[in-house]
Amino acid sequence: MAGIYIHIPFCKQACYYCDFHFSTSLSKKGPMLLALEQELLLRKEEFKNEKIETIYFGGGTPSVLEISEIEQLLASIKNNYKVIASPEITLEANPDDLSSLKIKALGDSSINRLSIGIQSFFDQDLKLMNRAHDAHEAHTSITEAKKYFNNITIDLIYGIPGMTNARWEDNIAKALAYELPHISSYALTVEPKTALKSFIEKGVIPDVNDDITQQQFELLLDQLEAKGYINYEISNFGKKGYFSNNNTAYWQGKKYMGIGPSAHSYDGVRRAWNINNNSKYIRSIQQNILPYEEEKLTKKDRYNEYIMTSLRTIWGISVDRVRTEFGNSYSDYLLQRSDKYITEDLLAMKGNTILVTKKGKFLCDGIASDLFMIKLN
Repeated sequence: MAGIYIHIPFCKQACYYCDFHFSTSLSKKGPMLLALEQELLLRKEEFKNEKIETIYFGGGTPSVLEISEIEQLLASIKNNYKVIASPEITLEANPDDLSSLKIKALGDSSINRLSIGIQSFFDQDLKLMNRAHDAHEAHTSITEAKKYFNNITIDLIYGIPGMTNARWEDNIAKALAYELPHISSYALTVEPKTALKSFIEKGVIPDVNDDITQQQFELLLDQLEAKGYINYEISNFGKKGYFSNNNTAYWQGKKYMGIGPSAHSYDGVRRAWNINNNSKYIRSIQQNILPYEEEKLTKKDRYNEYIMTSLRTIWGISVDRVRTEFGNSYSDYLLQRSDKYITEDLLAMKGNTILVTKKGKFLCDGIASDLFMIKLN
């Protein structure tokens, strides 16, 4: 089983914190859509023996596309790949794109999972991040979407400068009131070369406070788990039966193909990434040349990737799998490096599986990096 990710590199405006690849001009939308279709055609042999179980439209802002344009891309996938009978098909959308008519049309389309980028239910937070929607649109988009979709997820951001714990708890309460099956929530990170980074350096916006960010993560964890959500991956909370198949496949190391500028692909042994320039991407595809770079992963790379992705999940790290796939030297190293974190109650050993504890979740990525193999091949 495998997945296909399609990167739609267009947005109405640039959020101050975002470092994803996109353009605020739609002038190249037509040629871009043709190029996406052509890349799908050029690469169909890569997955000739794979069944496609998930299709994910990310970006950028995929909801800027017309329904007919989305369906055309889906038709290209179905005509060139072996797609299972009922694949999970997710569309990322911004509230300002989701008029009643647009949501109804999406509900009538092949899309069966809607991911809405709410980020906050408060205008002051949305303005600070330069989001294109306001709090009212956040509310109406979810209310309307629930009329046509059972499988809805929303994104929320915590650790926003100036957002108190009380306002964050209000955000969580507002999200819970919709009784959605899935919520994703991320800490605001200050990425290089973003407007947010510049504003913080100039003193226009206060810096992110790590202590407050951790407090808000812990509030999120407590309140969502109390309402029956399962924190199946550090940033993702789902009701039973509503985990994201697309994201779960990524964390479990399944194959995926990334279509579009800046999109990444993984086939189990190599990683590839497309050029992150719209014009160069289009020109290259028009010449039937795939504009990507790739690297073959060493055993050490594959081990480190398994550690990073697995530790973030409820399934954890299988010591038996490490021993079988990578050898005794790796499993011995893993157990030795894990020991101090187990003593500190940041990790726990259950059978032959290493899991991050509730206490260790906020520190998960740092712990994982300390379990990485540095020297062995």
